[in-house]
Amino acid sequence: MNTQTRGLPVAIIGAGPVGLAAAAELVQRGFTPLILEADHSIAANLLSYHHVRLFSPWRYNMAHAARKLLEESGWQSPEPEALPTAGEIITAYLQPLAELPSIAPHLHLDHRVVSITRQGMDKLKTKGRESASFVLRVRTPDGECDMLAQAVIDAAGTWSQPNPLGANGLPALGEAAMAAHIAYGMPDILGAERVRYAGKRVLVVGAGHSAVGNLIALGELTAQEPATSIAWALRGNDLSKVFGGGDADQLPARGQLGKRLRALQQDGRLEVHPGFHVHSLQTSAVAPGKIRVTDNNGRDAHTAIDQLDEIIVATGARPDLSMTRELRLQLDPWLESAAAIGPLIDPNLHSCGTVRPHGHRELAHPEPGYYTVGAKSYGRAPNFLMATGYEQVRSVVAALANDMAAADKVELALPETGICSVSSVLGTAPATTGCCGGAAQKDASACCLLDEQEKDKGNSGCGCAKPTATVTPAMAKPKEATGCCG
Repeated sequence: MNTQTRGLPVAIIGAGPVGLAAAAELVQRGFTPLILEADHSIAANLLSYHHVRLFSPWRYNMAHAARKLLEESGWQSPEPEALPTAGEIITAYLQPLAELPSIAPHLHLDHRVVSITRQGMDKLKTKGRESASFVLRVRTPDGECDMLAQAVIDAAGTWSQPNPLGANGLPALGEAAMAAHIAYGMPDILGAERVRYAGKRVLVVGAGHSAVGNLIALGELTAQEPATSIAWALRGNDLSKVFGGGDADQLPARGQLGKRLRALQQDGRLEVHPGFHVHSLQTSAVAPGKIRVTDNNGRDAHTAIDQLDEIIVATGARPDLSMTRELRLQLDPWLESAAAIGPLIDPNLHSCGTVRPHGHRELAHPEPGYYTVGAKSYGRAPNFLMATGYEQVRSVVAALANDMAAADKVELALPETGICSVSSVLGTAPATTGCCGGAAQKDASACCLLDEQEKDKGNSGCGCAKPTATVTPAMAKPKEATGCCG
């Protein structure tokens, strides 16, 4: 850090799991954190789906530096292999962390960062930029104010910025008018929101884990309230990745999600609409008071899902970039992630459960001292895991402390999904073998490096019969901008 800003705190935007992990790292390195949380409580995103049991056990959901601080205070760690709910992550881990004397005085709730700039200069000016402090314009209960920082770690997340229902990235026509019947994310279907969905015809849109969780909860509701019916719309036609790797998934609970979803579909309790691109919502012509959702996938004739009571949108989220307009950022042009990690996580290419380790160098921007971390660093890509964010902030804080050996030694061991780019049709069982034949491999070569090698030879890629290399996730390097797994 430069001498002009050394006495200032390091600002952290967001008091979720990754933001608080960054605070723990900063405290251990002798920095003063300035934690700015827009909501009235910590971990507001997790709190919104507190009822959901995570598929990753405790050991993946706690940062090393945070655990160290907590254990020094006498805190008892949860059982590492137990599966917590999102709410338990808050009560058993994040709340005690936020209350530590080394963190609590630096945590400011109801402090929303609305913009970030450099002191005395706008985005255009270059001379003296690196030595100028950051200025954060913050909206507080007492009005707006400016806060100074020597660096900024942006862990604001994306969950509060859900993607709209429209398949083209815009709100569907009629989405705003039907807002009273639309929920985003993961509502508490079996708890607080039960009355809203019981006995109703409900459409879930999306193909990620949030959509699957909603469908499974609705499936349980149908068993208790037989009048409830479920429709599922997803843009893709291949359900293999949605059904997942089953027993081959290195996180058994994640593998079970797909198996339970498949059982729901095979039992006839799930009406599936693959290849459905939502275009518009209208009042149903055949059932007044209900909703008709139409698909306009470039075809002449529109298809529709009719007589709906409620819609749950689980189509991912996107980062809020408005606060950084005066900063010099380098973003992936379509993911809106940090540019360097775009090719590693691009869901158009990346079909395995591995991501190459990445740290401060990949997360940095042309604006020195500003880093996006956590889910926001992934932009619109949906495949972020908490453990990734913990390693990100460890590397970033080490770089801020000028401990480049530690900053550059980035290690990341993520549990793989057990499924890659395999062909599947609706109703068939998911593949339980590796995408290159034989038992599912546990290293990155299962379908990353070998897939590309085979495609380079003109072969079909996944499905190759003779694996020729073994590469650990730390060694696997993507082919420039085209690697299926990074």
